[in-house]
Amino acid sequence: MDNWYREHPTGTGVVRITEPYVDPLLSANLWWLPGTDRDLVVDAGLGVVPLRPALPRLFERDPLVVLTHAHLDHVGGAHEFRERAAHTAAVSLLAGGVPAALYGADLYARLGLDPGDGPVPGLLLKSLPHPGYDPRGYRVEPVEVTRPLADGDRIELGGRTLTVLHLPGHTPGCLALLEERTGALYSGDVVYDGLLIDDLPDSDVPAYRRSMAFLAELGVSVVHPGHGRSFDGARLRELAAGYLRRT
Repeated sequence: MDNWYREHPTGTGVVRITEPYVDPLLSANLWWLPGTDRDLVVDAGLGVVPLRPALPRLFERDPLVVLTHAHLDHVGGAHEFRERAAHTAAVSLLAGGVPAALYGADLYARLGLDPGDGPVPGLLLKSLPHPGYDPRGYRVEPVEVTRPLADGDRIELGGRTLTVLHLPGHTPGCLALLEERTGALYSGDVVYDGLLIDDLPDSDVPAYRRSMAFLAELGVSVVHPGHGRSFDGARLRELAAGYLRRT
């Protein structure tokens, strides 16, 4: 399938890349940030279809990929990049190969999730990438992190500088990237405009509350999240306040 990935220019030079044939549960954003010296890609998608042949322009300037956390829908294509960055708390998980499956029941079991009385999704793809594709053979390759990151680290691209924010809660190794010059926040799964997940086996609600309290006070012009569309700083504050009220 030639159009597995879809590019959405933002008008600021940044490109949002989506996988429209993936179930919403696992349909995550990749963000492509051009710099004058090199490019950066935030997250690496599900990995069902290889990135290099599908998006060759993405790799023309040997980009650094930053993984916001160690979940399959964000790291599936990470092994295709020469340089890979993630928070230190995610390094060992990525090296071991994260739990992965394309069928809901299998994925819940591998993540240690109890679906309760709710329906369990079936195949988490809306279409197969090609007629011979076998979803049961899907796995995420182990990833060696070549650049471990910590809170406050800075990533220089030339014309763009991003600061690493360690914001645990969804997972211990969750991070976001803040471009202070523009006020753009690349938030991964720390926050998006939807129901935030804090009940995974390695989630930590008190840590998530601290992360959201921090974000509620952060000066941000736009949030580019791990799922869904971008939103402004006012909406970020609403989402953070809502989470703090609920928990």
